[in-house]
Amino acid sequence: MRYAMDRQALLTSLDMSRKQQLEFKDQFLSHVSHELRTPLTCIHQFVSILLDGLAGELKSEQRDHLETAMRSVNQLRHMIGDLLEATRAESGKVALSPRCMSIADAIRQAVAMFRASAERKRVGLEVALDVRTPLVYADPGRIVQVLTNLLDNAIKFTPPDGSVVVSTRLFETDKEFVYVSVSDTGRGISREGINLIFERLYQDANAIDDSRKGLGLGLYIAKQLVQRGGGRIWVESQAQQGSAFSFTVPVFSLDKLLVPVVSDGGKLRDVISLIKITLKHRSHVAVNWDGSQQQCLELIQSCLYTGRDLVMAAPSDGLNQDSFLVIASADMNGAAVIEKRISDQLHLEEEFKTACTLGTSVREMQLPDAQAGESLEAVVHGIAEQIMHSPFMQNGNLSSASN
Repeated sequence: MRYAMDRQALLTSLDMSRKQQLEFKDQFLSHVSHELRTPLTCIHQFVSILLDGLAGELKSEQRDHLETAMRSVNQLRHMIGDLLEATRAESGKVALSPRCMSIADAIRQAVAMFRASAERKRVGLEVALDVRTPLVYADPGRIVQVLTNLLDNAIKFTPPDGSVVVSTRLFETDKEFVYVSVSDTGRGISREGINLIFERLYQDANAIDDSRKGLGLGLYIAKQLVQRGGGRIWVESQAQQGSAFSFTVPVFSLDKLLVPVVSDGGKLRDVISLIKITLKHRSHVAVNWDGSQQQCLELIQSCLYTGRDLVMAAPSDGLNQDSFLVIASADMNGAAVIEKRISDQLHLEEEFKTACTLGTSVREMQLPDAQAGESLEAVVHGIAEQIMHSPFMQNGNLSSASN
């Protein structure tokens, strides 16, 4: 008994020591990264001034040297960001804000970021989306981050006249996930490397040369983000035949979220209401919309009844607007009260009042009676399908994404 207690005390002490070490490392790297970013930002600004010709006309050779310096500065900034992200992942401090989103939109956004670099290298960059690809439940920013890490490697290690393809697939045997793949026609990964490729700081000697080396953190970060989002990631590769990095993303399901909204004491309510809220951004106002969307989501949530009403961010039909869907346990009269409460609250916020215009629409939905022998789960599933595929929702671009 005494031995067991001493052993437990030792394990507790070791665990606390490890946590303190991680905390110290996190604080140290945060401080160092800040100190490094300050001079790097200064160098970036002055090199930009020179490249823009604001300090005088440049000769061809001078421009080449400055462009090399700029690439090195950008590479250092990227490395510092990766180092911080890897430390946060190790200490469990990576923040995710999952929501209903279109994986197709995230793929197109990531691919657009690499289109120019692929063209410069004469590497084909294609998108092949399954037309049945549904909405997923994930953090849009993190999904784009995973895709950019995979695309950066794919283009980097694919020779000229090769190709990179980003695709989505669905499998009947695993309906809860969308499969996303980034495949290339590069030199491939060694057999030993396949087992180690997602380890922190690992670099496959067969896949890199001195001009392509980094910290070896990109794939480690991608793995952490995918796993924390409820998916998994893996690679398939053969020497001289390219590689295919794949990961899964959970399919968005309204069913479980709907249960407390549509049921009352185990019985279905007679009616619910759908409230669509659209914030259209004023193009001349500069706003960090990623942060504002989360702020808006929390603000709308504060106007609802916890456990009875549901709000979620929804894919919008344009880059200059955000859409939100509220599903409320209320009839049209009750929904009108909620709609006014949300509108009044948003107009109190100076950022939203000056930077966007607010649009709302409401629809009442009669709930079906359960048939003999039909479970509550089956009825809720039918209601979720009806909501997601109704014309009201499709106008808000809440239906499944297509290619």
